[in-house]
Amino acid sequence: MEYSILEKKNCVIVAFRGKIMGGPDSAKFREEINGFIEDGKVNIIGDLSEVEFMNSSGLGVMIATLTSLRKKDGDFKLCSATDRIKSLLRVSKLFTVFDMYDTLDEAIKAYQN
Repeated sequence: MEYSILEKKNCVIVAFRGKIMGGPDSAKFREEINGFIEDGKVNIIGDLSEVEFMNSSGLGVMIATLTSLRKKDGDFKLCSATDRIKSLLRVSKLFTVFDMYDTLDEAIKAYQN
């Protein structure tokens, strides 16, 4: 699981790349998310524009992140999902659980309100 992190306005943006499949790489990601939570940074956006594939373990990582953030009055919004990832989120019914945005700017604006 590859990703980069950028802080912009009052948000932490996680730009995922390639495949999101859970596994050992997801443990590092969870540690980073927990660090942000400890620092009070609970407005996080997952940019999915460069995600090629996500399996059920990857979906589990997304759900665990959302759950952890909501427990701390935060949120994990998703943006820029490819058609393939949108289809996966529709089939799994997770599009009803996550706040989804077409662009990164729209997701950032949603935290400004």
